Amino acid sequence: MTTFAPDSLDLNRKLPLWYQVSQSLRASILGRSPEAPLRLPTEDALAAHYGVSVLTMRQALKELEAEGLISRHRRRGTFIEPSARRGAPVRLLGSVDAIVAQQSGMRTELLEHGPTGVPAELAEHFPDLAEVAGYLRLRGDEETGEPTNHARNYVRPEVAARIDPAELLRRPMTKVLRDTAGVRISRITDTVEARLADPETARLLRIPLLSPILHYTGVTYDEDGRVVDVARIHYRGDRFSFTVTLDAH
Repeated sequence: MTTFAPDSLDLNRKLPLWYQVSQSLRASILGRSPEAPLRLPTEDALAAHYGVSVLTMRQALKELEAEGLISRHRRRGTFIEPSARRGAPVRLLGSVDAIVAQQSGMRTELLEHGPTGVPAELAEHFPDLAEVAGYLRLRGDEETGEPTNHARNYVRPEVAARIDPAELLRRPMTKVLRDTAGVRISRITDTVEARLADPETARLLRIPLLSPILHYTGVTYDEDGRVVDVARIHYRGDRFSFTVTLDAH
């Protein structure tokens, strides 16, 4: 039986290796194509793929098993759960792969894309620009089609020129920026706050006006310290929670 092929990963030695591996594999699983095999490679093969020990790989798989994304069977192997729920809580620990994992595995519609003026509240991020490329996506549960969040991205024009909008139907913006547009991401700053749904958000997410939502702002910087993308995402408050883990070491 052919096994599932996960994406590659550049490890950051400042973060727990098992966490980075679990998030990278999680993103690969949630972003897989419908025809992709469900069987994962062996622990040894996955450990070699990610360049970590078998014990580290085992801990990463245990995390995904606890989340319900995979099931492990003695003698048969490890398999992706085809019915795994995509709207899992968002867990952030400071890696780009964590952001990619958070954004993966949802049905996506691209509602708008094209040149747009820089919003006044984002002018500090694009001081040299009057216009950026704007993208509006609506994302929802793959099985039910229920909308769970909508995202607006504002991307530097020279970076957007290297993006095929069709890719955003299959891959998260962060992954497209890094793997397709060739942006060498140095950091992403995240801000999450509670808000009430405005008319546009209520309409897109099919919730009552003034319902509680989570408003996320993610600012992506390249290796030169320039802002290349600002993401503003509205999550349904009844479908998402954010957990931030701080490593004491």
